[in-house]
Amino acid sequence: MRMHFTEQLQQKINQKTKPLGALGKLEKLAFQIGKVQKTLTPRLQNPTIIVFAGDHGIAQERVSAYPQEVTYQMVLNFLRGGAAINVFCRQHHLALKVVDAGVKYHFEPHTDLIVLKAGWGTKNFLHTTAMTESELEFCLQEGGKILKKLFEQECNIVGFGEMGIANTSAASMLMSYLCDLPIEQCVGKGTGIDEKGLLHKIQVLKKAQSFHGKISSPLQVLQTFAGFEMVQMCGAMLEAFRQGMLILVDGFIATSVFLAAQAIEPAIKENAIFCHQSNEAGHRRMLKFLKADPLLQLDMRLGEGTGCALAFPIIQSAVAFLNEMASFESAGVSEKGK
Repeated sequence: MRMHFTEQLQQKINQKTKPLGALGKLEKLAFQIGKVQKTLTPRLQNPTIIVFAGDHGIAQERVSAYPQEVTYQMVLNFLRGGAAINVFCRQHHLALKVVDAGVKYHFEPHTDLIVLKAGWGTKNFLHTTAMTESELEFCLQEGGKILKKLFEQECNIVGFGEMGIANTSAASMLMSYLCDLPIEQCVGKGTGIDEKGLLHKIQVLKKAQSFHGKISSPLQVLQTFAGFEMVQMCGAMLEAFRQGMLILVDGFIATSVFLAAQAIEPAIKENAIFCHQSNEAGHRRMLKFLKADPLLQLDMRLGEGTGCALAFPIIQSAVAFLNEMASFESAGVSEKGK
């Protein structure tokens, strides 16, 4: 009887010169990657990280430790190559693209910048929906187009990062609605607010919840609370799944976006690699809700896709052992009990 592909893949992993399961998470990773790529010899091609940037109307409510100008200042930092994500991308030979999804600033043209402005920042979701239905649609479509283009350039693994002052507030709202958890369990200190600031942030977000009431549709949750950068990321994640690409999920904000993507397309989790557990309070609960097992736990809470860049060498190792490590048979090594 002919062996099923997944059985062949598992057998290939098991037959390597090591005790069964001795490479731990690397074995699970190799199995997942082989399964997504439908091959016993997977390859990681043109690995790319995309950082989506956008401003948030809710920043007017002083829910962040930093002023809104930091969004555009950090985008300029990305373009000059000075941010943490630039350092790690250079170190691990990852391509980096920055998307202006809706920053309150006019950028000069740059080879690494993709301008897809849905607006000059979202509206304040304390008083209205963050965006209109047509802005939501624009973001989903444009995010998808970026990925389609990447796929055409033979990229098969993509990491998602973000930049947007106050986007932990938007992410907390997505988490609260999509995981059905009280806002207190979803809110953290973001960029580093103090205890007083945290209480204020919770108060503002609870007020927004009572203003908008019950929402069950993931698209409506995105329209009501997300940033333009988050919705473009969601569209990009969905397209990456459609193209059979590996999806590297970063920290708190990227995972909140993934929650929405999975609510829209449940099978997307098969392609997702959760790169790290963020130090942001709600991230552990979010990962638990998704039944996700993150690769790293480094107490980071920076965003920008930094967790994806740092996890990438581990993903490379999973592929390398699958492709290059000898089997018991080829190495002439006796198996257990033989």
